[in-house]
Amino acid sequence: MKVLTAAEMREVDRRTSELGIPGIVLMENAGHRVVEFLAERFAPLSAQRIVVLCGKGNNGGDGLVIARQLHTRFQPCALHVVLVAAPDDLKGDAAANFRMLQACGCAVAQEIPAESRNATLVLDALLGTGISGPASGGMLEAIREINTGFPLAKVVAVDIPSGMPSDSGTPAGEFARADYTVTFTAPKVGQVLPPNCDYVGELVNAPIGSPPSLFDHVALALLEPAMFRGLLAPRPPGGHKGTFGHVLVVAGSRGKTGAAAMTGMAALRAGAGLVTVASAKSAIAEIAAHAPELMTEPLAETPHGTIALNADLARIAEGKTVIAMGPGLGRDAAVAQLVASVAAAFEQPMVLDADALVGQASGLPGRTRILTPHPGEMARLSSQTTAEIQQDRLKAARTFATGHSVTLVLKGQRTLLAFPDGRVWINPTGTPALGTGGSGDILTGMIAGFLAQFPETPDEALAAAVYLHGLAGEIGARALGEKCLIATDILQYLPDAMEECADVPHGL
Repeated sequence: MKVLTAAEMREVDRRTSELGIPGIVLMENAGHRVVEFLAERFAPLSAQRIVVLCGKGNNGGDGLVIARQLHTRFQPCALHVVLVAAPDDLKGDAAANFRMLQACGCAVAQEIPAESRNATLVLDALLGTGISGPASGGMLEAIREINTGFPLAKVVAVDIPSGMPSDSGTPAGEFARADYTVTFTAPKVGQVLPPNCDYVGELVNAPIGSPPSLFDHVALALLEPAMFRGLLAPRPPGGHKGTFGHVLVVAGSRGKTGAAAMTGMAALRAGAGLVTVASAKSAIAEIAAHAPELMTEPLAETPHGTIALNADLARIAEGKTVIAMGPGLGRDAAVAQLVASVAAAFEQPMVLDADALVGQASGLPGRTRILTPHPGEMARLSSQTTAEIQQDRLKAARTFATGHSVTLVLKGQRTLLAFPDGRVWINPTGTPALGTGGSGDILTGMIAGFLAQFPETPDEALAAAVYLHGLAGEIGARALGEKCLIATDILQYLPDAMEECADVPHGL
């Protein structure tokens, strides 16, 4: 699902009008979509006490449409429409809808009535995507009323919570906190990036008449199951272990056997037909003891118990579909050289994580190379501070992926998938419960497992792994609690996540 900036949204609206769909029709459609949502979620609307807060712009015009439809079609128990502006300030389509609302006999106040404080629903139609800078004056006061003045109400934002910046996850000032946001045509950047994404509530995308072809070219998208659902289809009846790929996990060292084992088990649980874990000779027995399904290969090791440079990886890599490398390798000086030689020599897709990321991103060949850093590792890779990375994660991920011709998975809240061609996909799944040791090793294995099965569609395979990893964490956290979830629990709840995504209808 595409994600648009305010400028891109304006351009879509302009081109839609050029196609013969006038703005007043789009405004009517927008109001209708919100009313449809209300009727579905809060039935019967006739029993609700509703406040509609409208600004003077097009967002306010949407609110006036909503008020008219509520007044004429559903006749709520109580309906208060408040225009936080002078009627003379309304222009164009918003002014036309104000006149239509008056013609229907619906009263419009300019201050919030005392009797509306017991409302059950508040519709926020004060400010839309055109705001620049922080809200002020009467709009700021109205935003504060939304956040504190209606203790019984659910807040539904119209297109975007008022005051929230459209193009950034960083707040410019105070903004409304919504329980639900019905956005039009496509999600907006500010709605899907942290920390703002925590305050939009449930995000519902509503088409209002603009053809999707007008924004198909946009490089930013929000991950959704429709993007990879085909990968979750039933397997062919004649499939066997050789059909679904063979993952080679190069990981682990003396004292760090769990990372290698979890990576291998995650690749298997994601569906890989075969998994071989290659590690330092002294670590193999412990790795093998974790799961009998894992095949193992002992490698020559350094005195510190890490894989040595003279390990015969070329022989072991023959016939493998995907190579996952990094978890638990250790920080021995030989590791960096080993990673560089493997990345340069092997043609298979590679997933590089953890210890395989240290200084080894530059100069990788133009093959499928997926790097999975957390913000601290990303800072080291790009010679920045972690704070600089977190300040603009989107820019950091896109710049690195395009500059190094790699696919980058920048982990964290709203994990980003950045591709060499400039596309970035934002993952909406995840939970603080995933902030536990080994969670990244599980993700590395899942990515490798999906790539092994679907090497012809690597982008979709990566999307499936990242989305399902986050969703399995969410499901596990609901069952066990955020504090009690551990990394291997993700694999326990992965089947539930797959089933949920296979059943989800197209779109939000």
